Amino acid sequence: MRFTVLVALALATGLLPVSVIAQVADSVRGTVLTLDEAIALAQRNNPLHLQFVNDRRAASASVRAAYGALLPSASLSFSSEYRKEGSQPFQGLNFSTSSDVYQSSYWLGLQYDISPSTFITPKLESARRDAVEADIVGSSHTLRALIKQDYLEALKSEAQAILQDTLTATAQVQLELARARAAVGSGTQLDVTRAEVALGTQQVAALRARNTAEVDKLRLFERMGVAQPANVRLTSQFAVTAPSISLDEVMRVAREENPTVRAYRSRERVASLDVRRAQSQYLPSLSLSTGWGGYTQQYTNDRFLVEGQRSQVLQNRAQCFSTDSIRQGAGLAPITAFCNSEFQFGPADEAAIRRENDRFPFDFTRQPFSLQARVSLPLFDGFAREQRVQVAQATRDDARYQVRQQELRLTADVSAAYFTLVTAVRASEVQEQNAAKARDELRLTEERYRVGAATFVELAESRSSFERAEQDRIAAIYDYHQAWAALENAVGRPLR
Repeated sequence: MRFTVLVALALATGLLPVSVIAQVADSVRGTVLTLDEAIALAQRNNPLHLQFVNDRRAASASVRAAYGALLPSASLSFSSEYRKEGSQPFQGLNFSTSSDVYQSSYWLGLQYDISPSTFITPKLESARRDAVEADIVGSSHTLRALIKQDYLEALKSEAQAILQDTLTATAQVQLELARARAAVGSGTQLDVTRAEVALGTQQVAALRARNTAEVDKLRLFERMGVAQPANVRLTSQFAVTAPSISLDEVMRVAREENPTVRAYRSRERVASLDVRRAQSQYLPSLSLSTGWGGYTQQYTNDRFLVEGQRSQVLQNRAQCFSTDSIRQGAGLAPITAFCNSEFQFGPADEAAIRRENDRFPFDFTRQPFSLQARVSLPLFDGFAREQRVQVAQATRDDARYQVRQQELRLTADVSAAYFTLVTAVRASEVQEQNAAKARDELRLTEERYRVGAATFVELAESRSSFERAEQDRIAAIYDYHQAWAALENAVGRPLR
């Protein structure tokens, strides 16, 4: 009787639904991870998805730059120069100075270039930013589907491992039953040996199942982009129910909301705007420029300036006296007083020259204001514009073909996923019935073997049949959930 109770307990444990198994597993201490938490962690940490998210910054910067092109550009420069005394050629002439020279200058310039493409580019960059956002949404959706698939695969492996542990316990009970029968003379040593071999084989299968479960968890956390904590438990539960939404409704939602299709449509809009920008190169462009500037120049040897100015005054004075002599010879009134008063060079003049020279580096002399306007109309550039237009049009047509291809693929993928889901529901129901029958067969064979009405070979065959039925039942359950995940992935959003 004790063996029968143990067998019943072992079989009951192996035949629990997956949701109950998950509830039993929750009683073990460890880190709990639900499907929603796994998806949230993946969207924050998955490196491939974060690369798409990172593209948002570059796209936003391109939009700002495109709108910034509608404003004039400004530049500010300051320069300083030191030149040694000596001769310096300029346009075939030699200019020489007897003093070192310091020079400085500044320039504040405004430049405004405008063309038809300047007004198209903001729309183009905005469309590219929208395409990047669509790519981010699509990447997020794809990542969600992959995480769900990995999560379900890990749950399936865990359920298979629990089944193998249950079968190991069942094989142990059958070994004890075979030994008990051999001890009382109703069994043979061959039955005991067969039971020992079956137990060893089952223990190996259980070890492999546990290893597969751990590996699948590792793959799940690799996809999430985080390290796996110790003793992590996957606790989300899923029920097997027939889909309540029709294929037509599913198809309508997919055509409206599928992120992949929307991303391709965004790329098509970008390509169309790029064609308009390429065609705008046939139109004229306007360029306006203006600026404000100033300069300074200072000689290190200001005596050179003083002596030069003194020499100039003396020359002018001598020339004035010479002119006065000629005037007096012609009987005109003398201008001697004028020459004495007009051509004088004293300390005050010398001080003024020194002050005027002391300007480096910031006492600037303003340059005159200027404004320049230029209109440019390209006439011929070796067919380069025509080539750019043709390339842009070909890219736009390719984008349209890609949209059409993706729409056809969407219809096929959604239809196939929906049919697979309906089939998975039916398959799960049939496998549940098969598992129940295999369970009853094993219990009956156990009872018959206990009373000596069946051989150990029959018991082993019943156990193998039960194992296959349970494995098929678990596989059918998770095939159903994975079919739901595949359908949601094809549609582009959750449906339940």
